[in-house]
Amino acid sequence: MIHIRRDVCGYCGACVSVCPRGALELIDAYLTVDETLCKSKCKICSTVCPLGAIELEEQ
Repeated sequence: MIHIRRDVCGYCGACVSVCPRGALELIDAYLTVDETLCKSKCKICSTVCPLGAIELEEQ
């Protein structure tokens, strides 16, 4: 499961552009996650986040 630290997130969209499953989306400068699409195994989003705002939690 993805946890977005909204107090840290700059809503730059870097994570959205690299998500291979299309699970992340910026809507009105607010990052949303479709948990049905995200499997939290690739960890690409947390790797590319320049602010470290994405944390992956084991399910």
